[in-house]
Amino acid sequence: MKKLTIYEYPKCGTCRSAIKFLKGKGYELESHNVFETAPSAATLKTIIERSGLDVKKFFNTSGEVYKELGLKDKLPGMTEQEKIELLASNGRLIKRPIVTDGKTVTVGFKEEEYDRVWG
Repeated sequence: MKKLTIYEYPKCGTCRSAIKFLKGKGYELESHNVFETAPSAATLKTIIERSGLDVKKFFNTSGEVYKELGLKDKLPGMTEQEKIELLASNGRLIKRPIVTDGKTVTVGFKEEEYDRVWG
């Protein structure tokens, strides 16, 4: 059976849709609740590097914490390491779900992308 690691929040509808999709494709999921335990900065750094995406793509820009901290204005002046440490400090800042098999990474859930990557 194919195994994936998913960083998600159980009450998030998008996460539930992603999990349903992946289970439907026969994946076994190792689930991490980012609200309870955010991934470490080292783990995030590895995931971000493997994704090939800008670290900004890993921020939940529609979330309350993002807005409360005024990150829209602060992020451009921060280093990549500072951004990663910020993500690791509060799982509510992380865009979810993040899915990885150790090589490939997807952020968020779009069915077309999941079909292409995990289908």
